[in-house]
Amino acid sequence: MSAAPDRMMTLAQRFCGLSADARRALQQKMHAQGLTLELLPIPPRDRAVDTLPASYLWFLWQMQPQATAYNLTGAFRLSGELNPEALAQTLSALVQRHEVLRTTFVFDDQQVLQKIHPRMDAPLLEVSAGDEAELQRQIALNAEQPFSLHSGPLMRCRLIRLDAQQHVLVLTFHHIVTDGGSLPILLQEFTRLYAQLSAGQAPQLPELGIQYADFARWQRLWLEAGEAERQLDYWRVQLGREHPPLNLPTDRRRPAIPSQQGASVELEISTALTAQLRDLARREGCTLFMVLMAALQTLLHRYSGEQDIRVGVPIANRTRQDVENLLGFFVNTQVLRSQPRADQPFGQLLAEIKAEALGAQAHQDLPFEQLVDGLGVERSLSHTPLFQVMFNHQRDSGGPQRWDLPGLSVEPLIWDEKTTKFDLMLDTVEGDEGIHASFVYATELFDASTIERLGRHWLNLLQAICTDSTVALADLCMLDASEQQATLRDWNRTAGLNSDQANLLCAHQLIEAQTAAHPNNIAVTCDGVTLTYAELNRRANRIAHRLRERGVGPDVLVGIALERSLEMIVSLVAILKAGGAYVPLDPQYPQDRLAWMLADSGTRLLLTDSALLPQLPLNEGIEVICLDHASDWLLEASADNLPNLTAGLRHLHLRFHRQTQRHAAAPQQPDAAVQRHRALVRFQCAGCVEPVPLLCLRLFRVGNIWRVVLRRQAGGGAPRGQPLPGRLRPLAQ
Repeated sequence: MSAAPDRMMTLAQRFCGLSADARRALQQKMHAQGLTLELLPIPPRDRAVDTLPASYLWFLWQMQPQATAYNLTGAFRLSGELNPEALAQTLSALVQRHEVLRTTFVFDDQQVLQKIHPRMDAPLLEVSAGDEAELQRQIALNAEQPFSLHSGPLMRCRLIRLDAQQHVLVLTFHHIVTDGGSLPILLQEFTRLYAQLSAGQAPQLPELGIQYADFARWQRLWLEAGEAERQLDYWRVQLGREHPPLNLPTDRRRPAIPSQQGASVELEISTALTAQLRDLARREGCTLFMVLMAALQTLLHRYSGEQDIRVGVPIANRTRQDVENLLGFFVNTQVLRSQPRADQPFGQLLAEIKAEALGAQAHQDLPFEQLVDGLGVERSLSHTPLFQVMFNHQRDSGGPQRWDLPGLSVEPLIWDEKTTKFDLMLDTVEGDEGIHASFVYATELFDASTIERLGRHWLNLLQAICTDSTVALADLCMLDASEQQATLRDWNRTAGLNSDQANLLCAHQLIEAQTAAHPNNIAVTCDGVTLTYAELNRRANRIAHRLRERGVGPDVLVGIALERSLEMIVSLVAILKAGGAYVPLDPQYPQDRLAWMLADSGTRLLLTDSALLPQLPLNEGIEVICLDHASDWLLEASADNLPNLTAGLRHLHLRFHRQTQRHAAAPQQPDAAVQRHRALVRFQCAGCVEPVPLLCLRLFRVGNIWRVVLRRQAGGGAPRGQPLPGRLRPLAQ
């Protein structure tokens, strides 16, 4: 070894032996001279030190010890004459070579430590499979069993015998001891060791200068010396103080504790489109990853309507030559944030994504768990912190997909993994001819048809940005030809469709017709409580009769100030049945705005809840009915349908009065907008050509859109793949 490397190693060893304050002072001195500790080699620790601080994955395991989303599995087909003894010796040699495979985790009352054992067995379970279904079941059994981080081992091996010449080797690891970048290293060493041992030779691989624990110690000391604080300052600026979860429209409500069950939808980007995307990347001076990321963030913006989009990106975190042959949990996660606007050209968003990606690369060393803690993000078991969608782009290295050994060939086996840690994850693999894409999704949140449609929309966006990257995000074509036909033509056939019904009925009469036809069908559900059509109709009738007694009739405005609830739904229907029109008042609005809305609309009757009264600017001229105090009074009212007060022109009467956009001259005073029954009825009738349309009444827009979901007279469920936001959702008939 030359003198210069010796001096560098001596300096690195000295750095590790300093106190925390001295390490910080040394790093500051080196920075002042334009130097960095990253230039120093990682010194091996004293092998007598067999306990070191552990990864945050231990805490995730502690909260959900039965979860398997952090299991990492590789399956390999072994074709030929298998030597079982050489196979067992190969697995044992790998465990002995890499300390991380001999590691368990303990808690010493102050911190979690990794315990490195001098030896650990590598048990191999041998089973048989007679067909493909049994093979997949056996792989899943190995992959989906939880690990004990306390007792280990954290590598589980299963040999599946198909016949005398065909076997499948399944290796499952807990993510805390390995990552995706470790599997190719493991496979390369496995093939070399097996070839040597099956030939009766002693195992010979280049000695490892350091182990994963040495890297982990060096990284911790380096970050503690001021690097973590420097990088955290960058991320504080980039990510801000608020970190709301991304509200994608889902098919089902998010569970409090997800099962982490997943599935995937596979897509292929054609050779021609891939070439166009690469041309776009070259013109814009960026990478293909950046183009695909910008398209994904555009898709999420279009789906959610939000202007703060965060996507997680895994990085290999193997920037040093001295760790390139190590197994371990090196991978880190970055968060790329964009703030897209509907009128923003795609090219501008792409430039912002490029700047974000380059900045993230320069600040990639801060472990994700330290980023979360440093930003003060409140953790929840229901979703991952900082982001809920991940994007992983890889380049197909073109390396060997088959290894020929003495009497045996080894090749990776693709299997259907059924777990996910995120709401949605996009995996792309770039090859010479095209790009393979896979949308992995949480099955508790999404149906397969929803993600299939989302995937098609992403492909359409890719084609649109290649056609013209200067188009605004809102104007990029996302729908395919059939969806455009349905949106522009099929769903817009108001003329001539059920014209008699559209011209004669009011909205609440459609509800009454549905009640007569399907009284026991579920009409609406909220927070696990449901109402059938019969129950909805009876409760609304009682309120409607009381409203009639107070003079409510055609075009009379009735204010409603209620939180989202079944009572809100019942009250809205009741106002329509009484013949009036409702004025929605959000209790969260400023009082001066609510006062103006009440005065401008001339509202003289208000339905509300007693708990909300302090938030409402009421005057003596407004009669207030607190529904939570009026239950006995309402039960005495009739539950029968009310007669319509007018004939012939009732469809022209108001059903809805809302203050909308604000005046430019008076920004605190919104404009008033009205809607008549005819518009709603025609909207519903326009869907009569569809087998299962919904009648959706948009009621409020206060941050979120509130919708009441009512079945059309023919009945049916929600249009496939068109989930509604908010907590009010239809149930299948």
